[in-house]
Amino acid sequence: MFVKYFPILGWIKHYSYDDFANDSVAAIVVTIMLIPQSLAYALLAGLPPEIGLYASIIPLVLYSIFGTSKTLAVGPVAVIALMTFAACSKFANPGTTEFVSISIMIAILSGIILLVMGILKLGFITNFLSHPVISGFITASGLIIAASQLKHIFGVNGDGSNLVEISTNLFVNISDISVVTFFIGSASLLILYWAKKNFKTFLIDLKISEFISDLVSRTGPIIAVILTTSFVWFFGLGENYVSIVGSIPKGLPTIEFPEITLDIFLELFIPALLISIVGYVETVSIAQTLAAKRREKIDHNQELIALGFSNFGSGLSGGLPVTGGFARSVVNFDAGAKTPAAGALTAIGIAFSTLFLTPLLYYLPKATLAATIMIAVLSLVDFKSIFKVFSYSSADGVAMISTIIVTLSFGVEIGIVSGVVLSILMFLYRTSTPHIAKVGQVPGTEHYRNVNRHMVVSSKKAICLRIDESLYFPNARFLEDSIYKSVINNKKIRHIIIMCSAINYIDSSALESLEFINNRLNEAGVKLHLSEVKGPVMDQLKRTNFLEELTGEIYLTNFQAFLKLDPELAQRALKLKYNSSTLFNKIFEF
Repeated sequence: MFVKYFPILGWIKHYSYDDFANDSVAAIVVTIMLIPQSLAYALLAGLPPEIGLYASIIPLVLYSIFGTSKTLAVGPVAVIALMTFAACSKFANPGTTEFVSISIMIAILSGIILLVMGILKLGFITNFLSHPVISGFITASGLIIAASQLKHIFGVNGDGSNLVEISTNLFVNISDISVVTFFIGSASLLILYWAKKNFKTFLIDLKISEFISDLVSRTGPIIAVILTTSFVWFFGLGENYVSIVGSIPKGLPTIEFPEITLDIFLELFIPALLISIVGYVETVSIAQTLAAKRREKIDHNQELIALGFSNFGSGLSGGLPVTGGFARSVVNFDAGAKTPAAGALTAIGIAFSTLFLTPLLYYLPKATLAATIMIAVLSLVDFKSIFKVFSYSSADGVAMISTIIVTLSFGVEIGIVSGVVLSILMFLYRTSTPHIAKVGQVPGTEHYRNVNRHMVVSSKKAICLRIDESLYFPNARFLEDSIYKSVINNKKIRHIIIMCSAINYIDSSALESLEFINNRLNEAGVKLHLSEVKGPVMDQLKRTNFLEELTGEIYLTNFQAFLKLDPELAQRALKLKYNSSTLFNKIFEF
């Protein structure tokens, strides 16, 4: 029982020296990658750079205790940092003490929300966010994030919460561009792009093993940091010519619980909830992908608890909201991490850097961090998926494009809310107009298929309708209308059979509709029958008077229904051959 809630108890007892060696190598690689990322994402969130480092220590330790993924690496990520900036900007100006306090409170609230969801096993809630909507939101967020960093590349003012505001401010201030800053930012972009695309190949050409080349190629951000920081220091550019990180406080974060009043809680609850949901979706998606590669499994509700503790711990230690990062998790996986201990070892590496290495980052240009963010987030932009989704489902395509447009135009919070609303509306639309097929008997078999798709035998006095959806209040009226249309112009019909093989649930509203349909058909001299009713649905119906009032019968199979209601047709169809076109023409003479 304890292992379920403390997964560390499951793997720690089998932990070996080989596991430690593999985890240590992975931790070193991820630490090297995470240092510039942590600083960059704190910058993106409008926070002091040390906040990013604080968010990369305690959360990693807590996830190693409560998490079920062996290779997931939690910490600050671009999308969550942008959402944090958008949420905090409503209450305070970036860079102020109040702004930092609000980001910490959002992290704590996000942790509490995730913990409550995990305890109540509410992981299914995220299923209401469709993949096209999430994909559209992430694509739009990637564009906003990349655009928001251009101000650091150009050295001009270009603030804004959406693409329109950012673009307008950049255009107005473009004449103030700093040549030195632009040079550093452009050089950083080129270094990072080359490192991402060609560094590995370059190392392999030098006869370095593919494994080592792959790991070293991930250190592109560190190379850019070292080169540009050295350049600024050597030429004495400092704050007069280039915007730099400046002094970063040395030392580990202190544990503090900020004062949260009821008013603050109510104001920050929605932003924290949105950050929690998006963070959880990203975390689970990454964890599932990596777990599948090793034929492992994760516990969705336990992941809520693990992510909840991670965010709660981040807030208490002065950090911003965290979640599973795709890039660093893949690096952790590829570097050979065997257990969640790799995350705890990474936390030690970040803590060491916070204690001893921060003075070396004094001359680090913000343009370099901006370039790091831009290269990282542009991989999130996926326009190809728009065409792929559209080719499969126009409704999903419209939802995806709508989410992109709303997010770009009005910001990430309104974008994700619109995405949630769109996902729910799409679900309601699809289920409120379920596919209803008139089915007939496939010649030579006891199977029944759609008359519009297959060569089948149909009865003149009994119509069978297959309802391909559970019945509940949004589609109850649609069901009534569909059945009435089937009989209104057909005077020979004496039986309506509802084939229930695809019906998993019938709510009270739908039950009332079935009762109404039963009475209306009875008045018209037509009996209502059910076939292939699932056990749980039958259990529901048995608790009502519907079965007693049903004018027809309930059949185990559709074939049994036709054997009773139109036996001559059922028996003759059973003797026919499916592949005879002339026979097909005779079928409808029955």
